[in-house]
Amino acid sequence: MAPVLRLDRISWSVGGADIISEVSLDVREGELLAVIGPNGAGKTSLFNLVSGLTRPTGGSVRLDGHDVTALPPHRRSRRGIGRTFQSSSVFSTMTVAEHVELAARSAGVRRVGADDVRGVLARVRLAGRGADLAAGLSHGDRRKLELAMLLAPTLGGGTTGARLMLLDEPMAGVAAEETGELTGLIRSLHRDEGRTVLLVEHHMDVVLGLADRVAVMHHGRLLAAASPAEVMADATVQQAYLGDEL
Repeated sequence: MAPVLRLDRISWSVGGADIISEVSLDVREGELLAVIGPNGAGKTSLFNLVSGLTRPTGGSVRLDGHDVTALPPHRRSRRGIGRTFQSSSVFSTMTVAEHVELAARSAGVRRVGADDVRGVLARVRLAGRGADLAAGLSHGDRRKLELAMLLAPTLGGGTTGARLMLLDEPMAGVAAEETGELTGLIRSLHRDEGRTVLLVEHHMDVVLGLADRVAVMHHGRLLAAASPAEVMADATVQQAYLGDEL
């Protein structure tokens, strides 16, 4: 069986400088793969290549065995790739429910039922918050809303939500008292619903508590991809991180 996502020697250069250099990586159906590395390692740049925000200068991106390297972000979204960003991407003047409706309609769904919206919000523990403005949400609740937008019925044809969820530092800016609940929600989406997750995160307690495998980036290259225990014991990884914060 082909992996959900396959990166084959993917590269991206700017002005002759290699930002991502020949990264080959598979993401398996239903796994949570965490990508870690020091600041500037190329983690977000890798996400940009997967989601289509950036076109690679070499290599290919395959989704379910199909080459999507040349597809723009909206077409990748309709094939099942959903993404969040380091900075919260909600609109302060829109209600919580309007965000879910917008996500669904942006993906080509013509009719968005109120019950469907309420169901998605309940799934991310925002039940009863549909009429609230996003401006009034805590940072942790904004992250939940971003997850709700990924779970909106984005594919039509009876399929609900993103099959491959790219979560770029979901704990960034989240208060310590909200981190546990948000971590539990991501764990539930992964384990209970079998959603495939590619996660960038600096909080190693979150990574070790969630990841099936860990991929380590350093200076745009892939150093290792293995179980959390194997990666943390890897001498090359330890040397790369000497003096760097995870």
